[in-house]
Amino acid sequence: MRKTMTSMLAGIGLVLACGTSVYAQDKELTIFWAEWDPANYLQELVNLYEAETGVKVTVETTPWSDFQTKAFTEFNAKGSAYDMVVGDSQWIGAASEAGHYVDLTDFFNKNNLKEVMAPATVKYYAEYPSDSGKYWSIPAEGDAVGWSYRKDWFEDPKEKEAFKAKYGYDLDVPKDFKALRDIAEFFYRPDEKRYGVAIYTDNSYDALVMGVENAIFSFGGELGDYASYKVDGIINSEQNVKALEAYKELYSFTPPGWAKSFFIEDNQAITENLAAMSMNYFAFFPALINEASNPNAKVTGFFANPPGPNGDQFAALGGQGISVISYSNNKEEAMKFLEWFIKEDTQKKWAELGGYTASAKVLESPEFQNATPYNKAFYETMFKVKDFWATPEYAELLIQMNQRVYPYITGNQGTAKEVLDSLAADWNATFKKYNRVK
Repeated sequence: MRKTMTSMLAGIGLVLACGTSVYAQDKELTIFWAEWDPANYLQELVNLYEAETGVKVTVETTPWSDFQTKAFTEFNAKGSAYDMVVGDSQWIGAASEAGHYVDLTDFFNKNNLKEVMAPATVKYYAEYPSDSGKYWSIPAEGDAVGWSYRKDWFEDPKEKEAFKAKYGYDLDVPKDFKALRDIAEFFYRPDEKRYGVAIYTDNSYDALVMGVENAIFSFGGELGDYASYKVDGIINSEQNVKALEAYKELYSFTPPGWAKSFFIEDNQAITENLAAMSMNYFAFFPALINEASNPNAKVTGFFANPPGPNGDQFAALGGQGISVISYSNNKEEAMKFLEWFIKEDTQKKWAELGGYTASAKVLESPEFQNATPYNKAFYETMFKVKDFWATPEYAELLIQMNQRVYPYITGNQGTAKEVLDSLAADWNATFKKYNRVK
């Protein structure tokens, strides 16, 4: 039905284009993104733009493994192969300071996007430096780390009775991190090849850090002061020490061989009957409601990252904003496309196709929240997300955090306090090296 409708609209657009010079059939735009399902959904969406305007838009993709390298190679060469990019939130500092992205501040203010888009997506996908009022991207693909769980395990009367007897409260979707920990412990049964939880542990890019952030932010902690670059007493705060200890404890309830796990393995924990609960980006949850890819689809549920011990509730941000590349030969046409993209009707269609809109109005609508089993949790999460450092040296900061945190969580090396004190020293040295602090 979706392809049929798209074809019909394309036909209408062609007729209109032939009948008036307003439509620019010779204009073309290229958007660069990583190779995954949301990029396919975006291609479906931009086909509608071509039907309306006659401007052909192609979403060019490359595997996630070389997305950043390929993008910045083109940026640094000042190449014009791409007109726009749906770039990771962490890129915004490096890309804006180097002049790769077009300044979208006037566009942002003219269209009141600070109010139109969910506040956290504006802060982390669009604005740099922090609290500067300067904008470089339009929130495009919202995403964050949430949770899936086995409803049939949770609702089994015998399990509920045993859980209540052991912990003194009802087995249900975890209302806080303590319940998350208790449920993980309760279902950890190696003799039955049943385990409590699946979490991110892969340290090759940002998976492990995103998982740890889920704990840090909900324990009331922060990574540092994004405006002053102060990290002492923040990354190694008491809250963060407890959060890191909590994440390490969750690791003790994971399936065997879980020391290099990311989105594929965490979905497999549900599809292969391994774990009661599994952490993952919302962008990978569609596979869990598809019976072709998840035999447990009918008994899989979803929930937002739970609050920590003091009621703080946040989640690690994923997702991307769409930016105009300053070396494009079609910047004016790209801006026209963005005007179309931010329209409420376009954002609704984006959500219907499977994209994760950042539009506050669409997210808050009953239609969106009831469209899938995980949309309500996604809505709740996108107003409570925080992100990693977006400074140009973010890659070094990320490597340093992985190097400190990974041996502690997976190898039981050192204490949480020692790990975070060392990380604070690493980050201080990095910020001094780049003259962020004196």
